[in-house]
Amino acid sequence: MASEEELFANIDALLEEEPQLPPPAERARLREAAGITQARLAVALKTSTQTVKNYENGRSEPKSPRLEAYQRLLKGWAAKYPANAIPAAPAAPAAPVAPAAAPQPVTPKTFTGPAAPEAKAAAPVAAPAAREWPARPAGRPTTSRRPAAKKAAKPAVDPLFPHGPLAVLDGHGSAYGVDGIVLDCPATTIPELVEWTLRESGLGAPKLNRYGKDSDPLIVLTAAAAVTLGLPERLEGHEQRRSLRLPEDHPVVKQVAKAKWQLTQRGFGPWARIYRKAQGRERQCVQLAILSWDALDERSWPGVAEMEPADIARVLGVYAQRVITPRGSTAVSGLELMTALRPPTRAVRDEATGNWVPGHNPGSLGTEPMDPAPPEATQEHPVVVNSGWSGGFLNEEAYQWVRDIDLLTDEECHLPYAVGLDLNTAFLAAAARLVVGLSAPDHFHAPQFNPKIPGSWLVDLSHVELDPRLPSPFTPDGSRPTGPAWYQTHTVAYAQELGYNVHPIEAYLRRETGAYLDPWHDRLKTAYLDTLADLGVTRDVDDRQFLAAMEQHKNADPALAAVLSAIKATVKGGIGKLRERPQGRHYKDGERWPALQRPTWRPDIRAAVISKARVNVHRKMLNMAKLTGLYPLAVLSDCVVYPSPGESPLDFLPYAASGKPQPGAFRLGPTPGLAKLEGVQSMLWAVDLMEKGLNPARHIKGGDAVLDEGE
Repeated sequence: MASEEELFANIDALLEEEPQLPPPAERARLREAAGITQARLAVALKTSTQTVKNYENGRSEPKSPRLEAYQRLLKGWAAKYPANAIPAAPAAPAAPVAPAAAPQPVTPKTFTGPAAPEAKAAAPVAAPAAREWPARPAGRPTTSRRPAAKKAAKPAVDPLFPHGPLAVLDGHGSAYGVDGIVLDCPATTIPELVEWTLRESGLGAPKLNRYGKDSDPLIVLTAAAAVTLGLPERLEGHEQRRSLRLPEDHPVVKQVAKAKWQLTQRGFGPWARIYRKAQGRERQCVQLAILSWDALDERSWPGVAEMEPADIARVLGVYAQRVITPRGSTAVSGLELMTALRPPTRAVRDEATGNWVPGHNPGSLGTEPMDPAPPEATQEHPVVVNSGWSGGFLNEEAYQWVRDIDLLTDEECHLPYAVGLDLNTAFLAAAARLVVGLSAPDHFHAPQFNPKIPGSWLVDLSHVELDPRLPSPFTPDGSRPTGPAWYQTHTVAYAQELGYNVHPIEAYLRRETGAYLDPWHDRLKTAYLDTLADLGVTRDVDDRQFLAAMEQHKNADPALAAVLSAIKATVKGGIGKLRERPQGRHYKDGERWPALQRPTWRPDIRAAVISKARVNVHRKMLNMAKLTGLYPLAVLSDCVVYPSPGESPLDFLPYAASGKPQPGAFRLGPTPGLAKLEGVQSMLWAVDLMEKGLNPARHIKGGDAVLDEGE
């Protein structure tokens, strides 16, 4: 016979099996009795209106901790509104909590593409209060999950995408979106996940240009989510990490094909894009990122892959709001941002038929790829291989220079410190108001040099005499040219600026020009400065305060520090992608590789940015020598090392009697093109490296600073 203890244990087990919530119909009754809308309840539970609907029709159940909160609410309502109670007379309607605080139900189709402009105007829908983008307060980091509502600081929310641009899915069906919102995702397969994302999630982002396209929603999969959906936790292989992908016979790939979805040519890799052909204006495309497959490179996104899903969503959400919804590596996102801001086509009226058809968008690179001039190409390019070109190539690269040890003076050697200055996003600063070619190159013999025409010039600059304590502005290694060579327009123009005559032998020039990168520069500059300001580094401080703020900014908020790192990687990687080299062991010279099919494969634009950046650095070094008599020890890309009497840049940078920085030389500040402290070491340490043939600028921070241009 069972003991009393056993019987009570059995009864307790039965009690635990009771439903934790009332039946779905009762949940709806209680909410309606309380006079609360589904949308308002969704705001309180920090979820979506569709999820509340699912709770009330039995399609899904809440998970902890939302389960306990929902249970507490329903118990409170049940006490106030018992099922057999006589209905009370309706109370006077309460004043709304906030104007249009509750979004109305949105039909599933609207999540797949842009609506007609008149539809947006006729039915404006506000997002849930929980969906607030990071505010941009001046001078302090954002610490609150719900920052104070400043109308100017909070961007408008597109009613088509009420839940933000992306979500991070864990292994329990919770999809973490921006600003703490959590959606319940019932999908158990990749095709189901794609359908849910497009039909129910409310994820996506509006286009960045009136002629562009809305950003596809991004779903980031944690390792547990990947396994739950049938994917391997790790993607193993002997190829380069970015080339790894699932084999075509993998069950998940077969599931995708069976459900009539397609994968791009990159296949199912760390960044998988799944789509169907667009129906009219409705796009059907979802971007996936698999964290455990190294989708978020540690160099660009430091520490992000190891964060909790909600924190990952915050980092990527801020990046998406300020830059673009990630579509691959930061280099890929940087390149796609160019196209998103300068779409290749716009609607134009066909005079013959009266119909609106796609036409060229002025200022863009168009829709067709364009072959470069032979000297602008790489050695393996078909233009070079097929023509037998042997006339040399542009060598517009970032500086890697160390001063000859014999040119150090005793006075310099006796200074106690070597201080490294780093220019903020030097390539971004160079992209500002940069005029580049938009049309195909034309070949000219013995042209007259014109600094306003972008192109490549064959010129002899070996006669230019400069102080040997400075690198030559014409070569990446700082050596003096020995004869004719190909240079980008900015390099040749700088020779003229220095007072030397130039006589081009040949040139490849472009007749149609424009400041193609301007919107790209402006958006990334704003993103960079706003993120720095959130980390406590603002433009309204003096140099001493700036140095102190920079010393602490990465500790203010690791998530925003990761966003800042990603923005910088987007700049450098995007410029590098303009001349992406062939990948894979089986490539043969002369074959076309996939990158050549892009209109954005433009090595001449990359050369223009790097040429201008290198000239900018040289101009500052030359002015520093004139103002202070100091010469650099070494340069690595945008880092310049100087001998110094003290540990701070304030000890050797030139200032006027008023205390203001002297124009033309290096200046401290957060703006792109201004400088910050990179690192400090002893002068003996720097000299020792120079004697060994090593570059102090690479090690000044205390480790190796690898030069990475995203290629």
